[in-house]
Amino acid sequence: MIAFILQAVGISLSGVVSPGPMTAATIASGTKNKNAGLYVALGHAVIEFPLMIAIFVFADFLKSSLTFKSIVGLLGSLFLLYMGVSLVKSFKASAEYSNNSSFPPLLIGVFLSAMNPYFIIWWATIGAILIFESISYGIYGFILFAVLHWLCDLFWYWFLSAASYKGRRVFGERFYETINVVCGVFLILMGFKFGFDSLKIFVSVS
Repeated sequence: MIAFILQAVGISLSGVVSPGPMTAATIASGTKNKNAGLYVALGHAVIEFPLMIAIFVFADFLKSSLTFKSIVGLLGSLFLLYMGVSLVKSFKASAEYSNNSSFPPLLIGVFLSAMNPYFIIWWATIGAILIFESISYGIYGFILFAVLHWLCDLFWYWFLSAASYKGRRVFGERFYETINVVCGVFLILMGFKFGFDSLKIFVSVS
């Protein structure tokens, strides 16, 4: 259980700190409200929790197909590798959504989650695998994973808005580079692990 928790938290944190629209919007909102990240995380949860529950409800059906599990695992592996390499290579903060600071942070969390294709891909692949693993520990394992995953979101977005409120110089290039490299390497390693495990399943059903 402890090994799974560490893996789940590590992957969750690595995913949430990846630069993207939500990051830029949270930073922009944080310049006006230090608690904007809290509301962004709550809006994110409005979309995320129902999605996690849906995967959990249909888990038995999805897990019954080893071919499905191997395909999802391989796709998740590729997605992890892509995210990891992208993080290690560079960080380019996007200002594309900076004008979202005029919207309520709660709505920012809802809409940027619902309209983000990478969010859906993540839960259809990496997230689904983690939920499948959590179910092996029963309903409480799933609940623990869901709560810990969302707490990672809450921690990061709240930190971003609070730091942004104090001053943008907190978000220096070196700060992001360090986080990106560490998380990128972690995602690459997990990508290889997911790929290896999925290939073993694929070979067993071939």
